[in-house]
Amino acid sequence: MDRPELNKMFDYLREGDTIMVTELSRFGRSVKDLLELVDRIEMKGANLKSLKEPWADTTTPQGRMLFVVFAGIGQFERDLISQRTKEGLESARARGRKGGRPKLPADKINLALKMYGSKDYSIAEITEATGVSKKSIYRYLEMVKNSKEIINK
Repeated sequence: MDRPELNKMFDYLREGDTIMVTELSRFGRSVKDLLELVDRIEMKGANLKSLKEPWADTTTPQGRMLFVVFAGIGQFERDLISQRTKEGLESARARGRKGGRPKLPADKINLALKMYGSKDYSIAEITEATGVSKKSIYRYLEMVKNSKEIINK
């Protein structure tokens, strides 16, 4: 949440200034964050206007009220989406679905690691021959280095 340029802006902000943003989602990370930023702006005697959301104009009492109402509705919508997603995942788990990517077969991983260890093959050749991605090869090499067990299927 450390935003040095935003902090610089607040250092230079003077009474009567109006901050113009392209859209609110680019200015605040969450509704709570956005409302805190607007409070900071108003404490300095400045205002906020959004190009994409013309209702978000704190220069007028109506704009301030609409800002708070729409911000609350936006948060409510995000909470509903989150709740539905969690319920969907629980329902899928109840039906025996786990989700996520399927695990790589241990024989492919072991072959990729042996090929890598032999120093006779490039990473591109190993990925093409085994179907194990470059990122996965390096992840499994790190697991071996840290003496963690590789998938035993």
